[in-house]
Amino acid sequence: MSRLTLHLLGSPVLRQRSADVAVVDDDVRRLIDDMFETMAVAKGVGLAANQVGVATRVAVIDAEGQRFAMVNPQIVWSQGRHTAEEGCLSIPDVFGDVTRPAEVTLEALDREGQPFRLDASGLVARAIQHEIDHLDGILFLDHLGALRRAMLLKRFRKENAGKGYLKEVRDAEPEEARQG
Repeated sequence: MSRLTLHLLGSPVLRQRSADVAVVDDDVRRLIDDMFETMAVAKGVGLAANQVGVATRVAVIDAEGQRFAMVNPQIVWSQGRHTAEEGCLSIPDVFGDVTRPAEVTLEALDREGQPFRLDASGLVARAIQHEIDHLDGILFLDHLGALRRAMLLKRFRKENAGKGYLKEVRDAEPEEARQG
């Protein structure tokens, strides 16, 4: 497994609708494994392939004790409404309250290309919806009101001016090293 480079807000691939996966082969499984590695090191709960520069319908989730890949995912049922704070590995240090369905049923292919169905609620349901949004070229900021979105975008651009659209994922430094 290897770590992949994260694409940050402004990278065109984040606004692309990702293409369906025709067949889950070794290349797709390698991408999934690398995405899990990258997400773990970056301390995320979900990661979509376009966040690592690959415009294909693959995402991974690791939340509330559930760890799974979803290939060509789609939500086939939802109910309820729940508002909670969201962030995104592609928009570091930016957070906003997003309202989404509280419960969802997901249909997708797994890492081996086998179809599965999952009923989800809580953080897992939110992560599924957030990652599918990524695969459709939608960012969590798009769910915010215009004023809040503009304020967060302005702050992000100011804090990241000149840094580009790519971010290498690195291990966190030990506490002693950061203090010294």
